Amino acid sequence: MAVNINPIIPGFHPDPSICRVGEDYYLVTSSFEYSPGVPLFHSRDLLRWEQIGNVLDRPGQLDVRTGREGASAGIYAPTIRHHDGEFWLITTDRETIMRGHLIVRASDPAGGWSAPVYTTGAIGIDPDLAWDENGTCHLTWSFPGGISQATVDPSTSELLSDPRIIWSGTGLAHTEGPHLVRRGDLWYLLVAEGGTGPGHGICVARSTSPSGPWEPHPGNPVFSHRSTAHPVQNAGHGDLVELPDGSWAMVHLGVRPRGSFPESHVNGRETFLVGVDWVDDWPVIVEDRYPVPEAATAFTDDFGAPELHPRWIAPGVNPRSFAIPRPGEGLRLLAGRSPAARDAERLLAIHTRDASWTAAATVPQGDAALVLRIDDAHWAAVERRGGTLFARAVVGPLDQTLGTAEGMAADRPLAIRAVAKTEQYSFAKGPDDVHLGYLAAGEFRAIATLDGRYISTEVAGGFTGRVIGVEALGTEASLTRFSYESQPLTTAAS
Repeated sequence: MAVNINPIIPGFHPDPSICRVGEDYYLVTSSFEYSPGVPLFHSRDLLRWEQIGNVLDRPGQLDVRTGREGASAGIYAPTIRHHDGEFWLITTDRETIMRGHLIVRASDPAGGWSAPVYTTGAIGIDPDLAWDENGTCHLTWSFPGGISQATVDPSTSELLSDPRIIWSGTGLAHTEGPHLVRRGDLWYLLVAEGGTGPGHGICVARSTSPSGPWEPHPGNPVFSHRSTAHPVQNAGHGDLVELPDGSWAMVHLGVRPRGSFPESHVNGRETFLVGVDWVDDWPVIVEDRYPVPEAATAFTDDFGAPELHPRWIAPGVNPRSFAIPRPGEGLRLLAGRSPAARDAERLLAIHTRDASWTAAATVPQGDAALVLRIDDAHWAAVERRGGTLFARAVVGPLDQTLGTAEGMAADRPLAIRAVAKTEQYSFAKGPDDVHLGYLAAGEFRAIATLDGRYISTEVAGGFTGRVIGVEALGTEASLTRFSYESQPLTTAAS
């Protein structure tokens, strides 16, 4: 069997949910503390995806916060479905979890989504919506003790029945991420089990009713990479989709760890694709069905458009509130954190999406930082204060300047590059080296280098991955160009 290691959506985009309308596929993922929330992708072939928006993109739809306590909170495990001519999305915002799950709807998924309604009385995470042949909508979610369910009016969010546990899983840890899918006369309940780490997997049960009783697959988990040498690990949390020809596929999350034992993953949990066959009315995963190409990740943004591209996000605050397009002049960035502060306030960021890459930002006016971040206690940056560049790293309580460079012109791009480690086995090998520096005559010049393990999930914890972005330090700044290349630029001695 060929081993497919390419995600269909690289960078931290976990907990994928998918639906099809005609020839069009739509996919959403978790976004946690970042705003706007719930990135939305479109494809015609399941292999190549374009981000066409974010579902929760305005005040009143999303409640996230900055700071260490906000990290890995926010939006958990959305589900997208199409029913009766409308798109429906349900998710959990950890900041408003006691209000229940939030439901929004849209006739055009790339257009505006409605204000949310909340499923009062349905408390938990990872909600799912499914309609039976009578038009009854079943809300299914993860709750301590197993998978809960109630019927619901999705337009108002009113529960029409009392919540009850419908399945307690197979006995593995953390039964969550339910998706309820109908095929023929049978209903299938997919769940993630084993925790979203090395023990992760997908289990399935079936029933003639969307409410059970449930018959578990005798070989559960039906999909897992645990205790294997597969380069994609932590595989789990899947969602099924039927293709126009009647065949089936599944999207799922996974990570690509590298380096010495116990290995580290830095780009978070990404979205992958596998095929599905049916044998005796049970799903059988076919991992090599789709030859997934490497995603096109490189881009350059001169910020000439009147609106930010949907790729741009910020922790705890909507980037439109501080990154203001000025036609022909780039972006005006309102003042963010003070130069000595550790916590991001107005960081305009994107997901890192490759094993090796280079990012560069041109900030001709104002003090600014180009920051590689997992959270406010795990980041590295090139900071320009006046004419001096500072290579700075924050790891837990440690906050250190690793190097400096004097006499830097304001129009010289700040740059960070990650270079994946490829040398032979070593007990001291991180996943990559992170080089902090700047560009001169098209070449990268390093000020300092940091082992990438210190900006990895294994060190930071949490459910996200790296982002890289720009923040104005203390005063306003002007950002005129940002580039991301899916390879390390040529380096030169500084």
